[in-house]
Amino acid sequence: MAKPYYEFFCPVKVIAGNAALEHIPFELATLGAKRALIITDKGVHANGLLTPIETAFAEADAEIVATFTDVPPDSSLTTVRNAAKLYREHQCDAILAIGGGSVIDTAKATNILVSEGGDDLLKYSGAHNLPKPLKPLFVIPTTSGTGSETTMIAVVSDTEKNVKLPFTSYYLMPNAAILDPRMTQTLPPHLTAMTAMDAMTHAVEAYTCLAANPISDAYATAAIKKISENLFKVLANPKDAEGRLELAQASTMAGIAFSNSMVGAVHSLGHALGAVAHLPHGLCMNLFMPYVLDYNKSVNGAKIADLLLPLAGADIYAQTPADKRADKAIAYIRQMRDQIYEQTKLPRTLQETGKVTREQLVEVAKKALDDGSIIFNPKEANLKDLLGILEKAW
Repeated sequence: MAKPYYEFFCPVKVIAGNAALEHIPFELATLGAKRALIITDKGVHANGLLTPIETAFAEADAEIVATFTDVPPDSSLTTVRNAAKLYREHQCDAILAIGGGSVIDTAKATNILVSEGGDDLLKYSGAHNLPKPLKPLFVIPTTSGTGSETTMIAVVSDTEKNVKLPFTSYYLMPNAAILDPRMTQTLPPHLTAMTAMDAMTHAVEAYTCLAANPISDAYATAAIKKISENLFKVLANPKDAEGRLELAQASTMAGIAFSNSMVGAVHSLGHALGAVAHLPHGLCMNLFMPYVLDYNKSVNGAKIADLLLPLAGADIYAQTPADKRADKAIAYIRQMRDQIYEQTKLPRTLQETGKVTREQLVEVAKKALDDGSIIFNPKEANLKDLLGILEKAW
């Protein structure tokens, strides 16, 4: 049944396939842009991932006039100001973000400064503080996890005050997301697995949390199916172009889903653990997903049961009695994590990370309780409940 009221919005053009990169100059030209700034990081640059993009511009009217490679793992206000300075010095008129989450966040924040003028990013932080559309921004992801290429969110660190500043606006959504399997083929196995489980969590929470709607459900279940069917193929053969493209599409679809239906307690706990123990976001998602689903099962078991079909396929779904499907879906996610651990050593428990102490669990639970995502979790949780989940994940 459709909800009595919901909204669904995704203005991002998705350009996907084996020659997607070659379309970038033409797509820029349709927006009247000819002087692009590339924002990326040193790893992407060192891996030669810019070469096919530079080749695509060789015979085009548009050109790449500058490249900014100084994006750290956690973007900062200083990084954004430096990128904006380079954009202005070279009189650019568009931004190409080539990288993972931090690069995309940097590019979105840089776009605020170059579009609005000045150097004060702080006055635009928070929700919906941008007055008008920004300059053209294209995102070319080099990981298949964050889904940032289709979201209206950016997070930038204020290193002086040691806080993360969120920016939320429809105007932060890129004009286009370019998905090309060449961009993720050098991603190492543990990062491939970690980012895929990040996307899986986006899709699972988008489907099972309170703001889910029929359209986001379609994107979420399709993303789950693509990850389940392709992750282990890609881990076995990292150069599998078709599998890489499927994972990239899954990440984008999961991004579209959770942008419209939000996420829940896995993200609340993950954000909190990331802040306390400085662990990567995708790893935190992998740690908490089955335990949160187990906690929520008493109120949304039917939706968790639905996940068994895209996760395990039609045969297993049909063979499993209806009242056992929720448990089977959770068990299947655990099984995936075990297989990933065997192949990549991606931790499944807090202990396996080697970076978390039991003394930190109370702080993690308290921070999670204050996280915005907790509002959309289908089952209310207090401090004791969250500590119970953390104990199971220990």
